[in-house]
Amino acid sequence: MTTRKTKLALAASRPEATEVPRRREAFLHYLRTECHLAENSVAAYGRDLARFTRWVDRRPLRGLTVAELSDYVAWLKTENLSPTSIARHIVALRMFFRYLQLEGVLEENLAELLGSQKLWQRVPHVLSPRAVEQFLTAPARYDSYWRRDRALLELLYATGCRASELSHLKFRDLHLKEKYCLCEGKGSKQRITPLGDAAVAAIESYLEHERPRLAASALEPPAWLLLTRTGRRLRREAIWELVKKYAVRAGIPANISPHTLRHSFATHLLAGGADLRQVQEMLGHASIATTQIYTHVDQSRLKRVHQQFHPRA
Repeated sequence: MTTRKTKLALAASRPEATEVPRRREAFLHYLRTECHLAENSVAAYGRDLARFTRWVDRRPLRGLTVAELSDYVAWLKTENLSPTSIARHIVALRMFFRYLQLEGVLEENLAELLGSQKLWQRVPHVLSPRAVEQFLTAPARYDSYWRRDRALLELLYATGCRASELSHLKFRDLHLKEKYCLCEGKGSKQRITPLGDAAVAAIESYLEHERPRLAASALEPPAWLLLTRTGRRLRREAIWELVKKYAVRAGIPANISPHTLRHSFATHLLAGGADLRQVQEMLGHASIATTQIYTHVDQSRLKRVHQQFHPRA
C-alpha cells in the first residue's frame, strides 16, 4: 500500500515537480550576485514568482504557451491584487523568462508577449498637517522606548525616507549641527536630506537618554542609528509595526504605512511652495515623472500659482 509520504516523495522525484522552484532559486541568486540588486528587490521578485510557482504547479516550463501565461495573468486578478501588483508580477515573470532564455532553458521569452496592465494614476493617501502632529506625538513616556520611536516618526516625516532607508541609517550619517543627514537610497545612491528643529530635538533626546542603553546590549558598538533592545539594527518590518501601532493610538486608520509619511512629506512641501525638482531630489526619485503624482494631490498649490502668475487670473 502506497502511503501519502511515498506519493509525495515520488512526485518530488519527477523533474517537472521541482523545476520551477529550482530555477526560481537560481534566478534569485543571479539577481543577488550578477545584477547586484538590493535584498528588498530580490525578496519582492521571490514573492511574486512564488505565486507563479503555485499556479504553474508541475507543468514543465518548456511546454507553456502564451495563452497559458495569459491565463496566469487572469488568475492573478482573481487573487484580489491591485493593477499595480499585477503589473509588477508580469515584470517579474518577464525577467525570470529572460534569465531562462539566457541560460538556454527556453528558446524564446514568451512572457515578453504579455500585455502590460493598463494602470490608472493612483493618488497616494496623505495625512493632514494636524493628523501628522497627532501621529508624531503618539509615543508616550509609558512606552518602553518612546524617545527612539518619536525620533523614528520625526525622521520619517522630516526626511521623506523609505522605511528600509531609515533602517540602514548610520549614526555617522547624522549631522545634527548642520541639520541634515545622508541617506542611501535605491541603487546605493546617497542623498542629503534636511532635518527640521523638531526632528533634531527628538534625535538628540534619543541619543542622550536611550541609545547608549540600547547600544550597551550589543557585542560591539553598533553603527546603526535606530536600535532594538538587544542593540541590533531596527529592521524595516519593525518600523512598519511601530507606525501601525502609533497610528491606531493617534486615531488614524491603521492601513497607513511608513510610505504615508513619505507621501505627506512631499505633498506638504509642495503645498508650502517647494519646487518640484527640489522635492524630487529630497525623495531620491530618478525621474521627475515619479514626483509629479504629488501635483495631482495638491491642487490648491496649482491654483495659487495660477492666480499669482497668470495675467488674467
